[in-house]
Amino acid sequence: MLTNPAIAEMLNRAVESGVTKPQAHQLMTECDTDMLVAMAGRIRDRTKPGAVTYSRKVFINLVNLCRDTCTYCTYKKAPSDPLLSMMGPQQVLAVAEAGKKFRCTEALFVTGERPEQKYRQASAWLRSLGHSSTIEYIREMSELVLEKTGLLPHTNAGSMTKKEMSMLKDTNVSLGVMLETSSERLMGKGMPHENAPSKNPKVRIKTLESAGELRIPMTTGLLVGIGETQEELVDSLFVIRQLHEKYGHIQEVIMQNFAPKPETGMAQFPPAPSEYFIRAVAIARIVMPGMNVQVPPNLNPDIFGRYIDAGINDWGGISPVTIDHVNPEFPWPSIESVQKVTEGKGHRLRARLPVYPEFLKGGFITSGRLLQQISLIADSSGLVREDYYVNA
Repeated sequence: MLTNPAIAEMLNRAVESGVTKPQAHQLMTECDTDMLVAMAGRIRDRTKPGAVTYSRKVFINLVNLCRDTCTYCTYKKAPSDPLLSMMGPQQVLAVAEAGKKFRCTEALFVTGERPEQKYRQASAWLRSLGHSSTIEYIREMSELVLEKTGLLPHTNAGSMTKKEMSMLKDTNVSLGVMLETSSERLMGKGMPHENAPSKNPKVRIKTLESAGELRIPMTTGLLVGIGETQEELVDSLFVIRQLHEKYGHIQEVIMQNFAPKPETGMAQFPPAPSEYFIRAVAIARIVMPGMNVQVPPNLNPDIFGRYIDAGINDWGGISPVTIDHVNPEFPWPSIESVQKVTEGKGHRLRARLPVYPEFLKGGFITSGRLLQQISLIADSSGLVREDYYVNA
């Protein structure tokens, strides 16, 4: 793909003044890939000149029943499935304590979307634990893990109401909900989100807006290659950008490439083309120059280093203890191998907390117990103290 002089000039101006949505559409469709990637790298070097980061975590697969059915998902299980997870307090604590031994700092709580609304087994299980909702139980488990292990909770439980998120604010340093796409077209018949009401972009955007009103640091992002057009992808990035411009609370944007999985409705759907995906990563950096942009290394096991070239500054959560329960087909690379790749690209690798340094300094965390625990493991820059891993 050749780039005409007008596009090249637009790209050069983007380094200083950013891009408009029409300009981003034009760059996505017309700019040479190598030039797009190089410019994204330049912008990252200017706006995020420090280390490339990751969060050392445990993945707590609290309950993997889900009211939604997405045609690409293997996380959701049926009540009869041998891989069904409904973790009691002692199981949760055991995983967190194992993480503490490996000097993890994040306890990632993941659940299906409101399973108690669809499954009697889920509502009965919650009642047996003294709760009427999954969010109530997450709050209790966040309290338990924080008190007993000092790991900092981060919850990804799908769409949440403002009241639900306010219940978690004192025990979770951040929350997450993937936008995936702002295209309502993908809710249509035969499309990936046809049977997933919580994936309606209006619902996800409302969750992100409510989090902004509550000043909760939020992780969000896109699932790239599920049938969106290039224009829809850019539009989705601008939805996130506009939310952050209004509330200042989006702490990171995950760019996740679709990979087909056996025994799903999209098992025969092609994976996100590698050139399309790296262009998507680059345009995310160009659209949001100062954002923390992440690509999960386990979904790109042989080529993840190239995304540093395309402007990312974070690898997300990596666990030395637990698998990626959302993508169990893709094991985590070792932290040592991620460090080697990162250094090979000329950058240091540093561990961060599940809340980014700028949100610590920005006054988003107001809970005294969270701040106390953070003070024990963070250095003056807001990253994990490097001596924290000595003799780990």
